[in-house]
Amino acid sequence: MNPKSKLPQSVRELAADGTQLRYALMAMARELDDVIALGRGDPDLPTPPHIVAAAEQALRDGHTGATAVAGMPALREAIAGHLREENDLPVERDNVMVTTGGQEGLFLAVQAVIDPGDHILVPDPRYSSYDDAIKRAGGIMQLVPTSREDAFNLSVQALEAAITPESKALLIVTPSNPTAGIVTEDRLRAIAEVAIRHNLIVIVDEIYGKIVYPPWRHFSLGSLPGMASRTITLDAFSKAYAMTGWRCGYVAAPADVIAAMTRIKQLTTGPVATVSQWAGLAALTGPQNCVAAYLDIYTQRRATLLAGLREMRFAFGEPRGGLFVWADCSTTGIHAAELSALLLQEARVLIFPGTAFGEKWRDYVRITLLEDLATLREAVDRMLPVLARYGV
Repeated sequence: MNPKSKLPQSVRELAADGTQLRYALMAMARELDDVIALGRGDPDLPTPPHIVAAAEQALRDGHTGATAVAGMPALREAIAGHLREENDLPVERDNVMVTTGGQEGLFLAVQAVIDPGDHILVPDPRYSSYDDAIKRAGGIMQLVPTSREDAFNLSVQALEAAITPESKALLIVTPSNPTAGIVTEDRLRAIAEVAIRHNLIVIVDEIYGKIVYPPWRHFSLGSLPGMASRTITLDAFSKAYAMTGWRCGYVAAPADVIAAMTRIKQLTTGPVATVSQWAGLAALTGPQNCVAAYLDIYTQRRATLLAGLREMRFAFGEPRGGLFVWADCSTTGIHAAELSALLLQEARVLIFPGTAFGEKWRDYVRITLLEDLATLREAVDRMLPVLARYGV
């Protein structure tokens, strides 16, 4: 049976354009009943009650006016203290700004440090928003390959091989979206030496830094000697505290970079919604048992999904952090874009094809952990007979 004959024309036409295909699949899913959504990366767990209560109290207390563009001083102080204590980053309030989610933080950072013609090194595969931010700054993206055999860790040798005289910056994402790999401490120490030797600015996206599965641990590059003056660290409350809709993130960087980012933000989005900043303050200064509890839930889901993927005979690099599994579906013999559409049509399961995260990843799919255990198991049970019909 030829699976292509069953696909909508729109899917066939978009197979090479992964980002547009991702949106096309989401649009298809909205037209279907009883879809299990394992595509998008928004946590399904609720924002912890003490954070919601703090936001409600802030509104009752009349905290509804705009703050400084860089954020409330109290929140910036709390972020700086948190980063010093948890990440060993040598930062003060002037090194911190609050952003409208982590994605804006990335965009502002790239606009602040990348000039037209500058090269920026980016691990492959990568989240497609990085491409857009770099393009808008006039930068040129240089891809650094990663591999399943290395659990999508960042290779120092591959990084060195990609550097050119025009290379100005390096983007590191740890844990990674989409691969769920991490850049381990030993690699980060070696990468710091490379960055200093080649005078690279390093942008580190740590939005999944609190979701790392033991025995692995998160490590911040900016804590290493000589790196504070050249490292921009991005984070947000969205993943660890289940606060995607609050749109509250933050950046830690040298004060002159923060000043440049603030000028851009002043002319575009302005300050983050005040109520969201009060929620962020409660997240950092309130009880942290919610973070550990959510990690326990994700750990159980991860085990269930990995067991299911083994039943489907998919291979994968070890998912060491984050909310995804990056799975090699080449055993099916079906392009990941076509497979994603088939599984949506016939199994009512939405996953994303690898080409949404890099042109060459036609044999990979990204599957999220963002359904409960029973639903994850049902998703696997739905997909297995579809794969069997196509000879897998």
